[in-house]
Amino acid sequence: NLGAESLVKVPSSVIAALLLAAPDIPAFEEQHLLHFTAEKLELLRQDVDKAQTTNLALAAVLTKTILQANIQMFNSMPTWSYVMFPYDCRHRTEVPMTYSGNLSFSAVAPLESQTVLDGSYKEIAQAIKEHCSKVSSEYAKSLIYTVENEIGVLFQAGISLCNSPDTSYVGLTNLRYMPLYSIDFGYGGPEILSNGYFIREGMQRIYSNKQDGGIDLFMNVKDDLFEYLKKSDELLKYADIIF
Repeated sequence: NLGAESLVKVPSSVIAALLLAAPDIPAFEEQHLLHFTAEKLELLRQDVDKAQTTNLALAAVLTKTILQANIQMFNSMPTWSYVMFPYDCRHRTEVPMTYSGNLSFSAVAPLESQTVLDGSYKEIAQAIKEHCSKVSSEYAKSLIYTVENEIGVLFQAGISLCNSPDTSYVGLTNLRYMPLYSIDFGYGGPEILSNGYFIREGMQRIYSNKQDGGIDLFMNVKDDLFEYLKKSDELLKYADIIF
């Protein structure tokens, strides 16, 4: 449930025509880089909730700080704060792991923005975990059904995942490090991979930093929004701004 109230209503009958008529998606050029040392990441986890993973603690901090920047930029409170968080579903299916391949799904947690703004980082992390942990291998079946039969729903959901006066959005991924080219389900590996997943506004790409054991976080965030984000004392407590 992405919060049906916020979805733009586009008739399914015109979706295909819109997609075919639309130009190729250009690369999202407004990118910014934050660096988190290993020590600051551990401090972040301890401050948020030491019982949670570092990635989940980071997602909680980003969710709230980006929402705050969103409110400052648009001078209004968005109804929903969406958090896309990868979840490994291989332990949530009856299919043997030998045959399940890469079952890491992008679960989306729809959080009410007022709840995010009023809640603690610990509460936000727990809310993201509760939403995303419900994802199972059945999600793949429902997604395939949606693509084949309800493309309008998928289209409406996709255009809602962005930073706007109505929605705040954080999408986290470390997909770059997954061995995609080695995946083989019996009919060979992929010939080509699309980078369309990475060029959307709101996506945050996590890169390991081998120099100090921390991470580099590439953010697809508009320059105007980042001007507010880089003034966040809560974020700067843990992150160094590179550009």
